[in-house]
Amino acid sequence: VQLQASGGGAVQAGGSLRLSCVASGRTSSSFTVGWFRQAPGKEREFVAAFRRNNSGSYYADSVKGRFTISRDNAKNAVYLQMNSLKPGDTAVYFCAAGTPILSAISLPSIYAYWGQGTQVTVSS
Repeated sequence: VQLQASGGGAVQAGGSLRLSCVASGRTSSSFTVGWFRQAPGKEREFVAAFRRNNSGSYYADSVKGRFTISRDNAKNAVYLQMNSLKPGDTAVYFCAAGTPILSAISLPSIYAYWGQGTQVTVSS
């Protein structure tokens, strides 16, 4: 499975961006697809995930109510709509695919496949 992330950019606080993650090689619906982010000097952290077989979406507390993850199986794609962006959201965003159990859905180590990352910069 290969993942291609795109859609990052530079916006002002309060703005919006939509990230895309397109999978090739196997259908994305077979996997849980997660979004993670990593700011300079910090560990990679969980942002959101869309569980395989359309069995639910999950969010980090820091993005609940602002970010929405969605899936388009026909396009083999997962999207992350990010609204009301804050400077603290600045990071490189990665999409990842795997088959984590629910209790491990936020653990980067569980995901087997990773995209290359896309930079999101939010200025105040």
